[in-house]
Amino acid sequence: MHLFSFLKRTLLTILLTLVLLISMKKNANLKDLIYQEVYTKHFPFLQVGSWYQKTFGTTFPFGKYLETKTVFHEKLVYEEKEDYLDGVKLKVENTYPVPILQDGLVIFVGEKEGYGKVVIIEQLDGVDCWYGNLTNVNVKLYDYVETGNLLGMSENYLYLVYKKEGEAISYEDYLL
Repeated sequence: MHLFSFLKRTLLTILLTLVLLISMKKNANLKDLIYQEVYTKHFPFLQVGSWYQKTFGTTFPFGKYLETKTVFHEKLVYEEKEDYLDGVKLKVENTYPVPILQDGLVIFVGEKEGYGKVVIIEQLDGVDCWYGNLTNVNVKLYDYVETGNLLGMSENYLYLVYKKEGEAISYEDYLL
């Protein structure tokens, strides 16, 4: 039964991909439209993947055997907060283990001016959350991460920035 379901989902995915590719080959306007949507705008791959999984299920029939248990599952704790550049600066303990605030996909790991070492997570709601002033990072680019898991460590301060479609939005809607 599981094998049949897996084959059905695989064939459906192949069929949809072929229809899209043939349509793009025959219609230059459609090809340009798709290119604009995917490559020049902020395309929500994570939201599409989440929709696909809810609609068709996981692509792997043995996904239930790959589940892992979370060892670190914490909430964000800070002593005080103040506005900083496009976001907020949170005073945290020295060598603070930073929890992931919302499920998402890691889309950047590196340095950003004014924020130090940064990890950007595209959350399921389409908002990018920047975590700055990290000293150790426990994730890699394109990792799928879950709420409460360990992102990395921070020293004394943690910077958070929330952006939607490249524009900074208020952190107050996301911080408790």
